Amino acid sequence: MRPTREQAKENRQRILDAAGRLFRENGIHSVGVDAVMKGAGLTHGGFYGHFKSKGDLTAEAMSNVMRQAFEQEPEYTSLEDFASVYLSGEHRDGAGVGCVMAALAPEIARLPEGERGSISDYIRKRITQIEHLQAASGGKPDRARAIADLSSLVGALVMARAVDDKELSDEILAQTRAALANGGA
Repeated sequence: MRPTREQAKENRQRILDAAGRLFRENGIHSVGVDAVMKGAGLTHGGFYGHFKSKGDLTAEAMSNVMRQAFEQEPEYTSLEDFASVYLSGEHRDGAGVGCVMAALAPEIARLPEGERGSISDYIRKRITQIEHLQAASGGKPDRARAIADLSSLVGALVMARAVDDKELSDEILAQTRAALANGGA
């Protein structure tokens, strides 16, 4: 029996969600279509009814993850507030549900342009978000500082995930939060 349009739409979203999580946990190149479909609770054979290729899936999954990041996060009132969530142990330990830039930026940079999703738009939105947080805290929006602060946030999270020393990892997160709270990194 063929799925209804609504079921097909739900299945497609399950595939996108599973791909986004698995790609962030394991890397895009380490996850095959079979693993994505299994993660979505579907059979491998149904994949090509939704996507032409893994590259098409990658582009859509990355765009889906980036869109959901803004839709699902709380309204932040300051850069310090944002940094306390972004540079938390929970975010560090939850790569599969965390920031796509910290999890996949080097890999995304190596993808063909059509498979990168909306990464440039996502980064622009994050820069703008930080500029708004600067203004909300009584400061003047400073794009250069916003870019530097975003780079510090992402870089600190990448480093904190990379080291095999939990104390050092926690220190990286804490020191970067403190630097951002004191006027930027």
